[in-house]
Amino acid sequence: MWTPIGRAGAALLLMLTLVPPVPLDAVSAASTVPAGSDPPTMPAPSSPAGGPFRWPLAGGTRVTRRFDPPPRPWLAGHRGVDLAGDVGVEVRAAGGGTVLFAGPVAGRPVVTVGHRDGLRTTYEPVRSRLTAGVHVDAGTPVGALLAGHPGCPAPACLHWGLRRGDAYLDPLALLGLGRARLLPLDPTPPGP
Repeated sequence: MWTPIGRAGAALLLMLTLVPPVPLDAVSAASTVPAGSDPPTMPAPSSPAGGPFRWPLAGGTRVTRRFDPPPRPWLAGHRGVDLAGDVGVEVRAAGGGTVLFAGPVAGRPVVTVGHRDGLRTTYEPVRSRLTAGVHVDAGTPVGALLAGHPGCPAPACLHWGLRRGDAYLDPLALLGLGRARLLPLDPTPPGP
């Protein structure tokens, strides 16, 4: 039986009880950064909320560009997030897994790490001495950040990506910082 709060209120209440809270400063810091502004720095916890994933750059992390996937797989979009850093800063595996690839892709050096559940994280541009098949733990250095990422407003930017199969996902979701979407509890079937 529905109470006076209605279905929308019940859906919101259910979402609030099921979704863990995210600190407001982390959400605002992860927002899209307007051109010409100085983005806030987010702390790089060793393992957010006890989870298996962490930030791939040491120290504070500044998100300069958010995940913005295209509406269709063949269209242009931003299939990862850009994190500001300094040239030569250590890039670390966001989670434990196996190096699947370390080498150039379209002329840029990339490292790909395979994780459980079919997840793969990518890091570019990164100079690495690792080879495919090497096991890494969360926080293991995978290489050094290079300059040259297009559109980067900092001395260097790490493009951090996440995929499951052919689907690109928001890597910030690994840290509990992905964008939330409300879905209906009882979707209405399409009508005639």
